[in-house]
Amino acid sequence: MNLKSRFAERPVFVTGADGFVGSHLTEQLVEFGADVHVFVRATSSGELQNIRHLRDEITIHRGDLRDKHSVEQAMKHLTEYSDTIVFHLAAQAHVGESWDRPYETIDTNVVGTLNLLQTVVDLDLDIAKFDTAGTSEEYGNVDGQMEDKHEYDSDGRVLLSERSPVNPTSVYATSKLAADFLTMNYHDAYGLPGVTTRMFNNYGPRQNPRYITGTIVTQALERGIVELGNLTPRRDMCYVSDGVRGHMHVALEGSPGEEYVYGYGENISMRDWTELLLEVGSEEGYWEDPEIVQRDDRYRPGDSDVEELLVGYEKLHEETGWEPEVSWREGARHTIEWYAANKEKWFGRVDWR
Repeated sequence: MNLKSRFAERPVFVTGADGFVGSHLTEQLVEFGADVHVFVRATSSGELQNIRHLRDEITIHRGDLRDKHSVEQAMKHLTEYSDTIVFHLAAQAHVGESWDRPYETIDTNVVGTLNLLQTVVDLDLDIAKFDTAGTSEEYGNVDGQMEDKHEYDSDGRVLLSERSPVNPTSVYATSKLAADFLTMNYHDAYGLPGVTTRMFNNYGPRQNPRYITGTIVTQALERGIVELGNLTPRRDMCYVSDGVRGHMHVALEGSPGEEYVYGYGENISMRDWTELLLEVGSEEGYWEDPEIVQRDDRYRPGDSDVEELLVGYEKLHEETGWEPEVSWREGARHTIEWYAANKEKWFGRVDWR
């Protein structure tokens, strides 16, 4: 499927467009010639961070997802279009911060999603697809009572797919699961063509340095020690450009009312991921041999950490042909290169100083 030709001049509305994944998606949509409308959070400065270089090629709407009026003011501009695709990526997306800011997390991720969905109905917008971005965190750990409901690979590892039971273990995961269900509620009640996408552990340039990859890389760039929390969990690490292509494929070819999950299709312990990043950075000359240190205060609260995430993306592959293209080592190189070249964009945001 030629993504470029199918997005050319296509009206799209992207929430969270100035964020990590949203900025990469917006950049790709502009490159493909789509008619891009973005919804970004209004700030006193009005500054864009990640899509400033695109501001002359997109239509910018400022507001707050938690404010229904500002959502309506932005989306009313879509009444003149038909077959608009909505990519809903805006969220408070950090697991740890969801415990520090639980009310903001619920307001943004749940009420914000509700405001968007209800506005589509209230304005009777002609929407081709409404893609709500979920998260692999919604699966959580395997509940002993649900073990027989899961699928397993040949090594006995839990293989997570669209059919797997969910068991959210953080405020963030619960809020995203609620957003998924709201999207399906509005499909069932109003025929709104919603789909939900669960990406597995995206990483890459522009990501908030408080996520695991940025935490590792920024410390290694600045000092000889990398302080981390629990290193035993295993994650399915998917490079951001692959994640963006997943969103685009689902938006064009996904079936309304259905869930699509995708990731790299292999997982790695956080200790091995740390060692891989440090090895690649050392090979590229960014640092020598930083020491890895675990600290109790960097662990997630209580039993809220998820032990293992591994995706089975067969459904998306069979329906659209999507599969990951960027290897871990290649993705690591691109990511480290960005952090090394853009210190001013992350230095004031790290949580290890």
